[in-house]
Amino acid sequence: MNTAIIAEKPSQAREIAAIVGATKKEDGFMTGNGYMVTYAFGHLVQLAMPEEYGFQGFVRENLPIIPETFKLVPRQVKDGKEYKPDSGALKQLKVIKHVFDSCERIIVGTDAGREGEAIFRFIYTYLNCRKPYDRLWISSLTERAIKEGLQNLKSGSEYDNLYQAAKARSEADWLAGVNSSRSLSIAAGRGVFSLGRVQTPTLAMICRRFLENRNFVSTPFWQIRIRTEKSNVPFVAVSREKYEQKNAVNAIFQKLQENGLQVQSVETKEVNQEPPLLYSLTSLQKEANSKHGFSADKTLSIAQKLYEAKVLTYPRTGSRYISTDVFDEIPELINVLKRHSRFGAYAQTMDNSVLNTRCVDDKKVTDHYALLITENIPKDLSSDEQTIYEMIAGRMLEAFSKKCVKDITTVVLACADTLFEAKGAVVKQAGWRSVFNEKEESGDDETGALPILQQGETLPVLNSELLEKQTKPKPLHTEATLLGAMESAGKEVENEAEREAMKESGIGTPATRAAIIETLFARDYIRREKKSLVPTEKGLLVYETVKDKRIADVAMTGNWENALAQIECGDMQPETFRKAIEVYTRQITAELLETKIAIADENTCLCPKCKTAQIRFYPKVAKCTDENCGLVVFRSVSEKQLSDGQITDLLTRGKTPVINGFKSKAGKVFAASLKFDGNYKVVYDFPEKKAGKGKK
Repeated sequence: MNTAIIAEKPSQAREIAAIVGATKKEDGFMTGNGYMVTYAFGHLVQLAMPEEYGFQGFVRENLPIIPETFKLVPRQVKDGKEYKPDSGALKQLKVIKHVFDSCERIIVGTDAGREGEAIFRFIYTYLNCRKPYDRLWISSLTERAIKEGLQNLKSGSEYDNLYQAAKARSEADWLAGVNSSRSLSIAAGRGVFSLGRVQTPTLAMICRRFLENRNFVSTPFWQIRIRTEKSNVPFVAVSREKYEQKNAVNAIFQKLQENGLQVQSVETKEVNQEPPLLYSLTSLQKEANSKHGFSADKTLSIAQKLYEAKVLTYPRTGSRYISTDVFDEIPELINVLKRHSRFGAYAQTMDNSVLNTRCVDDKKVTDHYALLITENIPKDLSSDEQTIYEMIAGRMLEAFSKKCVKDITTVVLACADTLFEAKGAVVKQAGWRSVFNEKEESGDDETGALPILQQGETLPVLNSELLEKQTKPKPLHTEATLLGAMESAGKEVENEAEREAMKESGIGTPATRAAIIETLFARDYIRREKKSLVPTEKGLLVYETVKDKRIADVAMTGNWENALAQIECGDMQPETFRKAIEVYTRQITAELLETKIAIADENTCLCPKCKTAQIRFYPKVAKCTDENCGLVVFRSVSEKQLSDGQITDLLTRGKTPVINGFKSKAGKVFAASLKFDGNYKVVYDFPEKKAGKGKK
């Protein structure tokens, strides 16, 4: 009898089939040498929609919908307002059933992770299969990895907890997503709003940061920067104190001219900078976004392609460490890079017998270790693929290199009772920083080597200047900072070790965070402004409605993720988590059904631009219902809130009456009418001034 092997994708199936000798191609599978190798296309089977349980439409009395037992159905696609089975999924499920029925046992070759396990188990359960199965658990698709994995198959039952975590996650997302979305839509009275266990707390983090940034009131402060020298070596120093009043520094300038500077203290410390840890998926996504502008989804997609091209290990990993047995393979991988055009010269200098072991820790590796290259040399990579490959290859060299050693000198200079500080750095051993030859980011006033200074000596003031600065708000979230916030459940954590510890209570997983961000884009809740993530009017409306509700609680969602991890480890029963989610679902449903959401007013009128669609009135805008038209009228114009009547006049008559109370940027109040220009942009129309007395 044959042995069935099921992979997650056709390309992975082809790699496995070639190794086991299944070379004959059939429709949807390959056969030969006692094997039948088939594949899924991701999730072919999913949890059934509410209609499968008899709940038609959005009806208040039906909520919350909590199925006693969840049904599995073939993947669904939307057809108008209804869902129907995906024809491609139905066809491949028939193929898989034929393969399973024709074989004595099954080898599970889907991706080695929570979602990969769910993909197989949902198919296996839906098909009512009872055949025994073993697990192929590998971290790369190289020939060696697949052969070793096939020689070390593990019983499928060893991954029961992993499946229970995947099933619990899927059901929790269904319960929270379906019930919260329907509850808010019913409360609104019209329109469909999407909420979710992870997406809504993520939206809340973006909106909260946006509002903090927008409402931040910047205040000025001043510092003094001086330029001095010794032995013809100039350097700068900046006042330690920040002055809130500009006139407070005038007396200090006078003293600088009269007294000069005295060296109060000189302190030099040797600083050891350990190399960075290897990349997890999230840390790779963060750095690819901040350095190269790649979205999280793009980075994951490229990393997946490199994995399938057998030049990268499994990308959906949350670990930044490797185990001791994997460490034994690192010298071979470094040797691969000795032929690399960019890293070859540096790799030649590495001594494989004294590699840094900071990222080697068996206790910090769970399902998968950190991202590494494989022994295969990449060929014909695109520019973006080359960028991601070199990020991972270079980081691998950095991680196993020597530490960077610097001497940091801090000098304090005094003028009367005013203190100035200068810092200088001298690199004694570049270590890991030589891989990319990137200079460490430093402050504007940090310099290289300082001259040799002695306490008590006097230095001249070559020149001095006043620096006017402003307090700054926290910057808007980028995908890089948002991924970090999701990883640490919204807590501001700068220390790398502390961030690692916080991962247990983060929201989402390395494999799902990119999809969550893309969902927010798809829902029109957020948009990009350069690298920043900014909420749309719709996103802000949803946030203002749910910000104090449980569905938006980042910490609670982080706790759910922690619970799922405990199920995966066998430390929590799935039933315990299910009961907690059911309680949570009832709570958020009750909260949201009582919500008053300020969605668009009933007022509508014909759009003057496209002349076919309607203008709908919202709390902050009036906009055309045809997205392709794009006509928008903002209610707030120069700090004046427009009434429905004034907006209606503008839309129906092309011009408003004169409106009082506009305020210019200079703070002056003025009156004007509003009208559309030729491009339907709202502009001012100032009333003509009446001629003065005695003038014609």
